[in-house]
Amino acid sequence: MGSPTRKARKLGARVLAAVAALLIAAVAGVALAYPSMAATTCPGCYGLTEAEEGIYTEPDLEDAERARVKQVAEQARRRVSAFYGAPVSAPDLLVCLTEDCYARIGGGKERGVAVLNRSVMLSPRGVNAVIASHEMAHVELHARLSAGADMPQWFDEGLAVVVSGDARYLAPASAGDRCLVEPTGALPVTLEEWLAAASRDAGTYAKSACQVSRWLRDHGGRAALATLIERLNAGEPFPG
Repeated sequence: MGSPTRKARKLGARVLAAVAALLIAAVAGVALAYPSMAATTCPGCYGLTEAEEGIYTEPDLEDAERARVKQVAEQARRRVSAFYGAPVSAPDLLVCLTEDCYARIGGGKERGVAVLNRSVMLSPRGVNAVIASHEMAHVELHARLSAGADMPQWFDEGLAVVVSGDARYLAPASAGDRCLVEPTGALPVTLEEWLAAASRDAGTYAKSACQVSRWLRDHGGRAALATLIERLNAGEPFPG
């Protein structure tokens, strides 16, 4: 008969092996179900290499392509800093110049997307300062909001349009009224409502950007936004 100590060791080893197997299965499940989450956590696991600190791209880019990626990242960072001042976020950028790459890291039909409020993925159609700064603006805003702060999705999205200066949805800053599409009716409050509305009506971005640009104009601009963030972080509801 084996000793009690030896039996305990064997049982402990089996338990550890079972736990390890469960952990491996869980990680594999997340990677299969949510490849974008896994890719932003481990870009190298999805074939991306670090072009410079915080920027990951395909390894076989030409020098000109790599320089373009770095330039877009720098331009986008400047746009976010020009609006917010010193940033409190530093999202990693996962930049794909081919559709195969973007599909591999979990991207879809979008030009770009912020993932887990910590990273930004750009598709070949989104490698420009406007799209990059739009997604980085989402990350910066959420880095400034506390976990319990309640901001409607239309304001979040409209603000990202303002920060990025997206001419598809907003007139130049020199315009007295930057609106291109007049808001009509209630704007989407939750993420689910936003996704549904934006898929039906591309003008949802322009309507939200219009509403936010007017709010900034009428309430004191960036200083008013900072005050709003403070109030939301203190638990106050978003002003109606």
